[in-house]
Amino acid sequence: MTLLRSDCRNLMPMHGPYDLILADPPYGETSLSWNRRVDGWMALAVKALTPSGSLWVFGSLRSVMATEMTFRVARLWHVQEIVWEKQNGSVFHADRLRHLHELVVQFSPASVRWQSVYQEVATTDDARVRVVRRKRRPLHTGAIASGTYRSLDGGSRLARSVQRFRNVHGRAIHPTEKPVALLDLPVRASCPPNGLVGDWFAGSAAAGVACWLAGRRYVGCKIDPDMAQRARDSLAAILPFPAGEPS
Repeated sequence: MTLLRSDCRNLMPMHGPYDLILADPPYGETSLSWNRRVDGWMALAVKALTPSGSLWVFGSLRSVMATEMTFRVARLWHVQEIVWEKQNGSVFHADRLRHLHELVVQFSPASVRWQSVYQEVATTDDARVRVVRRKRRPLHTGAIASGTYRSLDGGSRLARSVQRFRNVHGRAIHPTEKPVALLDLPVRASCPPNGLVGDWFAGSAAAGVACWLAGRRYVGCKIDPDMAQRARDSLAAILPFPAGEPS
């Protein structure tokens, strides 16, 4: 585990190449001082990927559309997306619907064939073959018992593109902290075991926990020194940093 305190554009490229890059940049949708779009990071991230690497970007549809030209210039093409459904959300003054979802969008360099991009098929655990008890008409009179059979249409299935996870409001150390369970899906699906994940806008470094649980290596970066220390302390509570760990 490595957590850097710097502008991601300065240090993250030299710590690659990355099998997977996670990016949760400021969306630039509010007047908050920290919520300003960051320029120039995307082209650097593309160059820092391995030949089989891809990029997952968090954002609202508004923020993705506003930066669409940036993706084109970086020669990234859309692969797929996850819709994260939350139990509560936010509302802007002009909105007439409460925002209960965010997007996590996967991109791949246009110069790389899709077949060459690492992609482990993500499956869901709630559709596996299971024993089901069902009442059925008995062949004789008397007590009606239940019959047992194994579901014929069971088996693990593709994970759904809409994923519902509670956000971490009330216990988060960062205002836009993402749940570890949500981060687990792209980490396992798009980074090989023991591969390297680059978290360019680390926030609370929750992605570091997801990487540790999934058996992937992690390099994160946070520009705010106070938040970087809080993230580091949070990680250190469960993940002991080795001696001489960069900061």
